[in-house]
Amino acid sequence: MLKVLLPTLMLIPTAIFTPQNHVFNNYFLQAGLIALLSLAWFNHPMMMHMNHLTAITSIDQISAPLMILTCWLLPLMALASQQHLQPEPKPTYRTFLTTIAVLQAALLLTFSATELTMFYIMFETTLIPTLMLITRWGSQHERLAAGSYFIFYTLISSLPLLVALLFLYKTNHNTTLELIILTQPAQTHELLWLACMMAFLVKLPLYSLHLWLPKAHVEAPIAGSMVLAAILLKLGSYGILRILPIFPIMQKTTLPLTALALWGAIMTSIICLRQTDLKSLIAYSSVSHMALVILALLTQTSWGLTGAMMLMIAHGLTSSMAFCLANTAYERTNTRTLTLVTGLQLLLPLMTTWWLLMSLANLALPPSTNLMGELSIIVALFNWSPTTIIPLTLNTLMTAVYSLYMFTTTQHGKPNSTTAQHPTHSREHLLLILHLVPLLMLIMKPALIMGL
Repeated sequence: MLKVLLPTLMLIPTAIFTPQNHVFNNYFLQAGLIALLSLAWFNHPMMMHMNHLTAITSIDQISAPLMILTCWLLPLMALASQQHLQPEPKPTYRTFLTTIAVLQAALLLTFSATELTMFYIMFETTLIPTLMLITRWGSQHERLAAGSYFIFYTLISSLPLLVALLFLYKTNHNTTLELIILTQPAQTHELLWLACMMAFLVKLPLYSLHLWLPKAHVEAPIAGSMVLAAILLKLGSYGILRILPIFPIMQKTTLPLTALALWGAIMTSIICLRQTDLKSLIAYSSVSHMALVILALLTQTSWGLTGAMMLMIAHGLTSSMAFCLANTAYERTNTRTLTLVTGLQLLLPLMTTWWLLMSLANLALPPSTNLMGELSIIVALFNWSPTTIIPLTLNTLMTAVYSLYMFTTTQHGKPNSTTAQHPTHSREHLLLILHLVPLLMLIMKPALIMGL
């Protein structure tokens, strides 16, 4: 993979090396070097089941792809935020870059934690830099309300998880909460299962627990939207992956959640067709895709695990790319309203190709990695219950409809702006290339992100 990426990385000097952006230049090079070195983690899960990095952290087949995605996204966040931060004073640049670096460190520790107490602490630590991104660098007046939604939804849902972890610690005779040696409790109640799952279902989010996500996405800056869609939503599915093996399959709780997730996938796809805000449309599409991940994980099968892992990685790259394209249009039109963001094909003809590729990847056409993830999930759910093929087919159809609706609405028609627009920059093309190249390359060796 490194050999294929090197020609793409040769675009970096023409894209970002400008005298006024030396802070971003240094940061991008350092973060990019970390991202390239993190690709070596792909080799560890292939050699052994779990490779311990330290006494309390490790890396395995499940955590490795998510940690690499976290490292890969950090330089892209800095690259996408240059125009947004340009009016800010120079000291603010370092504050912003430090905030996203702290967020990356917290995410890496969360994904690599082998002990549930540390996992919970780092899981909650990610709230602080994310809240700073939303409330400090958000561009709208409603950003404080969006930050309140985000923090209260997450904190209130996390309290039952803390109580459940204390209960598990007591049932293990006050010894340990290590994931490797943690055993099932002698008596598992549905309330204990729900208490452990609630924090992760809100984080994903599950339909009916998702109201914080569109608000946070709409008010967050481009870096906040990228990390929310690509990484923070995956914390919920990663937590479910780690918690579910501890408990036996419980039909009384999994069946209602499965029905709600199926209903939510269809409903959020329909809601996408009613959206007037471009970022809100992309946020609701994330809820629809994450509903498929919930369905796959609740089956607790190898096909479900494989499909969930592949869709998590593919969705992380696709949704982040979608927010970057929406930000490109916003920087030139100063609006996110779909009825006003029209005729971009005439204003930015080169960007139309990127919009088309993103839309095709979002509706899971080959050769994108999204296709293998969704097919694995459909197979897992069909084996679990053949009747699920009907809502899954409807959801696939609605996904194609709103993806093409987003593309045709933004690209076709007469531009509402009569003033001359800035042409697309090499920095923006490099940003989109670094999203699309991994998405297409992973299909050549999908075993790297299958989680098996």
